[in-house]
Amino acid sequence: MIANNAMNNQHEYNTGRPELILKEYGRNIQKLVNYVRDIKEDEKRKEYSYTLVELMKLINPALKDGNEFNQKLWDDLFIISGFDLEVDGPYPKPPPEVLTRKPNKLEYNNHKLKYKHYGRNIELLIQQAVEIKDEQKQKDAIIYLGRLMRSFYGIWNKEAVDEEVILNHIIELSNGKLSIDLKIVKEQNLFEPTYKERPRRSGGNNIKRRGGKRRKSNN
Repeated sequence: MIANNAMNNQHEYNTGRPELILKEYGRNIQKLVNYVRDIKEDEKRKEYSYTLVELMKLINPALKDGNEFNQKLWDDLFIISGFDLEVDGPYPKPPPEVLTRKPNKLEYNNHKLKYKHYGRNIELLIQQAVEIKDEQKQKDAIIYLGRLMRSFYGIWNKEAVDEEVILNHIIELSNGKLSIDLKIVKEQNLFEPTYKERPRRSGGNNIKRRGGKRRKSNN
């Protein structure tokens, strides 16, 4: 399978691996950034860049949301790429001098991943979603996970994947504790990648049309 070729290096030990640039994000994020950096299509590269930033945000739960925090995430994305990532993001590319800051320490473990292309962080997020008591919030978490996992699957396998495959992986990784109606997922495109926002209906603009006067042409 194509995924095997993309993940061959996962079997190497640290002595044969390139040094982590920002250890707080881990090796999977660095490999994803390197892949996204080399994508030729501008729009696709932009889409995956936004998806990566969303995952990086979840990996740093201790940091508060806000403009400054979001800019830090984009700065880190450019740093991990060696400042070679060309993408039209919301903030300018930082200068190389930002590398003088010390990264946080990353705690490693010997946990064996079931699906290496998702990485340990996705498994941790699934565990957190299992603990959510509110039914609607848990559903939102499943949808968000589905979007991230579908994006990651596409990055590593270089091919589209059906929603059913992603949902089955969520069910498996949560030991059957997380699920969602597959029919609804497909009908509403709930697992579309995070960057691709579905167009909203302009209901607010159309409500007053009925019975109202037509706008006159310029006098």
